[in-house]
Amino acid sequence: MTEEKLKFYKSLGLKLTPQRLAILEFLENNKSHPSAEDIYNALKPRFPSMSFATVYNTLEVLTEKGLVKEISVESTRKRFDPFTHPHHHFFCKACKKVIDIENIKDNLNIPEEIKDCEITEYQIIFFGFCPECKQKHKSH
Repeated sequence: MTEEKLKFYKSLGLKLTPQRLAILEFLENNKSHPSAEDIYNALKPRFPSMSFATVYNTLEVLTEKGLVKEISVESTRKRFDPFTHPHHHFFCKACKKVIDIENIKDNLNIPEEIKDCEITEYQIIFFGFCPECKQKHKSH
Protein backbone atom coordinates (compact mmCIF):
# COMPACT_ATOMS: atom_id res chain seq x y z
CA MET A 1 0.00 0.00 0.00
CA THR A 2 1.37 3.40 -0.96
CA GLU A 3 2.38 6.01 1.59
CA GLU A 4 -0.16 8.34 -0.01
CA LYS A 5 -3.01 5.88 0.60
CA LEU A 6 -1.91 5.34 4.20
CA LYS A 7 -1.94 9.11 4.79
CA PHE A 8 -5.39 9.35 3.22
CA TYR A 9 -6.79 6.58 5.45
CA LYS A 10 -5.22 8.19 8.52
CA SER A 11 -6.71 11.57 7.54
CA LEU A 12 -10.14 9.93 7.70
CA GLY A 13 -9.45 8.90 11.28
CA LEU A 14 -9.07 5.20 10.50
CA LYS A 15 -7.07 3.19 12.99
CA LEU A 16 -4.76 1.22 10.71
CA THR A 17 -4.22 -2.20 12.28
CA PRO A 18 -2.61 -4.95 10.19
CA GLN A 19 -6.05 -6.60 9.84
CA ARG A 20 -7.68 -3.37 8.66
CA LEU A 21 -4.89 -2.80 6.15
CA ALA A 22 -5.37 -6.36 4.85
CA ILE A 23 -9.13 -5.74 4.47
CA LEU A 24 -8.45 -2.46 2.61
CA GLU A 25 -5.95 -4.20 0.33
CA PHE A 26 -8.39 -7.06 -0.31
CA LEU A 27 -11.09 -4.58 -1.34
CA GLU A 28 -8.84 -2.45 -3.53
CA ASN A 29 -9.89 -2.93 -7.17
CA ASN A 30 -11.99 -5.94 -6.14
CA LYS A 31 -14.94 -6.32 -8.50
CA SER A 32 -16.39 -9.46 -6.89
CA HIS A 33 -18.61 -7.51 -4.45
CA PRO A 34 -17.56 -9.66 -1.49
CA SER A 35 -19.55 -10.21 1.68
CA ALA A 36 -18.02 -9.91 5.14
CA GLU A 37 -17.86 -13.74 5.15
CA ASP A 38 -15.95 -13.78 1.85
CA ILE A 39 -13.38 -11.31 3.18
CA TYR A 40 -13.07 -13.13 6.50
CA ASN A 41 -12.53 -16.50 4.77
CA ALA A 42 -9.96 -15.03 2.37
CA LEU A 43 -7.91 -13.35 5.11
CA LYS A 44 -8.26 -15.90 7.93
CA PRO A 45 -5.25 -17.99 6.78
CA ARG A 46 -3.01 -14.88 7.01
CA PHE A 47 -4.58 -13.66 10.28
CA PRO A 48 -5.66 -16.74 12.28
CA SER A 49 -6.53 -14.64 15.33
CA MET A 50 -8.75 -12.22 13.37
CA SER A 51 -12.42 -12.41 14.34
CA PHE A 52 -15.41 -12.11 12.05
CA ALA A 53 -16.46 -9.09 14.16
CA THR A 54 -13.24 -7.32 13.15
CA VAL A 55 -14.09 -7.72 9.47
CA TYR A 56 -17.73 -6.73 9.95
CA ASN A 57 -16.91 -3.70 12.11
CA THR A 58 -14.23 -2.56 9.67
CA LEU A 59 -16.71 -2.77 6.79
CA GLU A 60 -19.22 -0.72 8.81
CA VAL A 61 -16.56 1.98 9.41
CA LEU A 62 -15.51 1.94 5.73
CA THR A 63 -19.15 2.30 4.69
CA GLU A 64 -19.61 5.22 7.13
CA LYS A 65 -16.50 6.92 5.72
CA GLY A 66 -17.73 6.44 2.14
CA LEU A 67 -14.88 4.11 1.14
CA VAL A 68 -17.17 1.20 0.32
CA LYS A 69 -20.81 0.97 -0.60
CA GLU A 70 -23.13 -1.65 0.80
CA ILE A 71 -25.22 -3.29 -1.90
CA SER A 72 -28.34 -5.28 -1.16
CA VAL A 73 -28.60 -7.90 -3.85
CA GLU A 74 -29.23 -10.78 -1.45
CA SER A 75 -31.57 -10.68 1.52
CA THR A 76 -29.39 -13.09 3.49
CA ARG A 77 -26.10 -11.18 3.40
CA LYS A 78 -24.66 -7.76 2.74
CA ARG A 79 -22.19 -7.35 -0.10
CA PHE A 80 -19.64 -4.55 -0.36
CA ASP A 81 -18.42 -2.58 -3.35
CA PRO A 82 -15.20 -0.53 -3.18
CA PHE A 83 -16.29 1.37 -6.30
CA THR A 84 -18.46 4.09 -4.79
CA HIS A 85 -19.10 6.13 -7.95
CA PRO A 86 -22.67 5.91 -9.29
CA HIS A 87 -23.19 2.66 -11.15
CA HIS A 88 -25.64 -0.23 -11.22
CA HIS A 89 -25.52 -4.02 -10.88
CA PHE A 90 -26.69 -7.30 -12.33
CA PHE A 91 -27.14 -10.20 -9.87
CA CYS A 92 -27.12 -13.80 -11.10
CA LYS A 93 -29.74 -15.71 -9.12
CA ALA A 94 -27.93 -19.01 -9.72
CA CYS A 95 -24.21 -18.44 -9.10
CA LYS A 96 -24.65 -15.22 -7.02
CA LYS A 97 -22.16 -13.29 -9.19
CA VAL A 98 -22.58 -9.50 -9.22
CA ILE A 99 -21.63 -7.62 -12.37
CA ASP A 100 -21.04 -3.86 -12.50
CA ILE A 101 -23.04 -1.92 -15.08
CA GLU A 102 -21.55 1.41 -16.02
CA ASN A 103 -23.36 2.51 -19.16
CA ILE A 104 -26.95 3.16 -18.10
CA LYS A 105 -27.84 6.75 -18.87
CA ASP A 106 -28.55 8.67 -15.70
CA ASN A 107 -31.28 10.75 -17.29
CA LEU A 108 -34.06 8.56 -15.98
CA ASN A 109 -37.59 9.88 -15.78
CA ILE A 110 -38.31 10.54 -12.12
CA PRO A 111 -41.62 8.92 -11.11
CA GLU A 112 -44.42 11.32 -10.27
CA GLU A 113 -44.73 9.84 -6.75
CA ILE A 114 -41.26 11.08 -5.78
CA LYS A 115 -40.81 14.20 -7.92
CA ASP A 116 -40.91 16.45 -4.83
CA CYS A 117 -38.41 14.31 -2.90
CA GLU A 118 -34.71 15.02 -2.69
CA ILE A 119 -32.97 12.00 -4.22
CA THR A 120 -29.46 11.68 -2.83
CA GLU A 121 -28.56 8.43 -4.57
CA TYR A 122 -30.12 5.48 -6.31
CA GLN A 123 -29.15 2.10 -7.64
CA ILE A 124 -30.67 -0.15 -10.24
CA ILE A 125 -30.24 -3.90 -9.77
CA PHE A 126 -31.12 -6.34 -12.52
CA PHE A 127 -31.79 -9.94 -11.44
CA GLY A 128 -31.53 -12.96 -13.71
CA PHE A 129 -29.03 -15.51 -15.00
CA CYS A 130 -25.51 -14.79 -16.27
CA PRO A 131 -24.57 -16.37 -19.65
CA GLU A 132 -23.02 -19.48 -18.02
CA CYS A 133 -25.98 -20.08 -15.71
CA LYS A 134 -28.50 -19.30 -18.47
CA GLN A 135 -27.03 -22.19 -20.49
CA LYS A 136 -27.23 -24.57 -17.51
CA HIS A 137 -30.73 -23.32 -16.65
CA LYS A 138 -32.00 -24.01 -20.20
CA SER A 139 -30.55 -27.51 -20.33
CA HIS A 140 -32.62 -28.69 -17.32
